[in-house]
Amino acid sequence: MIITAMRNWKPAPGELLEWHPVDDARPLVESAPVDPTPPSFLQENHVRGVRAVADRGGTHTAYLGSATEVAGDLDVAALTLAFEQFLLRHEGLQTWFETDGGAVVRRRVPPAAARLRAVSAGECSAPDQFLDYVRDRLSRDATPLSWPAVAFGAVARPGGFTLYYGADHAFSDGASQVLVLAELIDLYRAAQSNRAPTDISAWTGSFLEHVAIENEKAEAVDADSPELAEWIDVVRAHGGAMPSFPLDLGLAPGETAPVEPIEMDLLGADDTAAFDAACREAGGKFVTGLFAAVAITDHELAGRDDYAGITVLGTRHLGDFALSQGWFCNFAPVTFPVAGAGDFRTLVGRASEAYARTKATAAAPIGKVLQLLFESGVGGAGLASSPHLLSYIDFRWFPGHGSEADDDAILFTGEGRTANASMWFNRDDRHFYLGSQTPATPEAQRQVARYHQHLREVLQTVARDGNRVVGGGACT
Repeated sequence: MIITAMRNWKPAPGELLEWHPVDDARPLVESAPVDPTPPSFLQENHVRGVRAVADRGGTHTAYLGSATEVAGDLDVAALTLAFEQFLLRHEGLQTWFETDGGAVVRRRVPPAAARLRAVSAGECSAPDQFLDYVRDRLSRDATPLSWPAVAFGAVARPGGFTLYYGADHAFSDGASQVLVLAELIDLYRAAQSNRAPTDISAWTGSFLEHVAIENEKAEAVDADSPELAEWIDVVRAHGGAMPSFPLDLGLAPGETAPVEPIEMDLLGADDTAAFDAACREAGGKFVTGLFAAVAITDHELAGRDDYAGITVLGTRHLGDFALSQGWFCNFAPVTFPVAGAGDFRTLVGRASEAYARTKATAAAPIGKVLQLLFESGVGGAGLASSPHLLSYIDFRWFPGHGSEADDDAILFTGEGRTANASMWFNRDDRHFYLGSQTPATPEAQRQVARYHQHLREVLQTVARDGNRVVGGGACT
């Protein structure tokens, strides 16, 4: 599986099929009761944003999707059953949200509502035609404001078909999108052969349980909690806001621009292994070596003597959620000094100590953190903007790696507007690469290109030499 831009997804021509609730299920959806489980913090803020976009007539783009190729003629009945079983397995997917008077309310359908039928949306023969179609489809159907908040689809042709799944971000994350294809194909193959699918119930705890755990942890955090200390230092150092991209992207405060997706190969397979070895020889691991390389780039291009970034951490370890569907994420700062380090090896040690603190800091749910930062006066209006994020995913450790679902799989996101250039680093058997959603303006693209090229040089030098001097690149 690779993460790529939607425009690079070009399935072969075929019949477009969509799955929607059967007519008899609609009354069950319309009369679905309120579920007592509130939205998580991330869900609530996301839903409010989606509602605001809808109210002003905008296009919904806050979704994720994944797709793969499946061998053999499409068995519509088997795939329909697979989709229905998938909805029944994941309790969180049986819900959606309503907004009423400012409140965000979760509603939940009964299991009997999870009955679907395939609907033909015509034929598709051109890549541009398909891209327009799937963007419209996911904008319409993968929304948290209706049920289901996910979209099942296929492009059918003799001898095989493209399987795709889209989900509003409130109901999915990157790991969920990696997991979903293997699960759907297992359910599909089981239905085809009239056998029981793989039992994964021990690892598919409900996202509603995760919300309860998160809320319980939030109640234990207050202004004096040690988890808040690092956040306070970072926010104060950035004028009451979150860290931003280290170079000036040429946008005015509050200004956004349409997204321009960036993809860049950073290291081939051999160099990735060499970089990994250099990180371990320095006493760290791949992810802390990555932070060290990013810190060197920030120092040499932006003159920053201290690295401060926000990273994404999974929260599936809080329960039996390893294979669950949902938004299992938290965010925490990574901070360490760069000045005086001398070389990459030294910075790996500092980054490793910082990352250990980061994991401890991540015990505090981000919603409670932001609340406390606002209430204390440490954080200002800048806390409401999206931070500059760094994410690292190693696709080799997912259970579906190397399977039928994984070989031709892609993962993509909707593309709206941005003022930032967060970095999503990914590793697989073939390479180590970067994805970023960046502002589509000439100045932003110039600055992003400078940064990414410099970072690649740092990584390649470490892979080749096992080390790199800090200050070895000009601060221009």
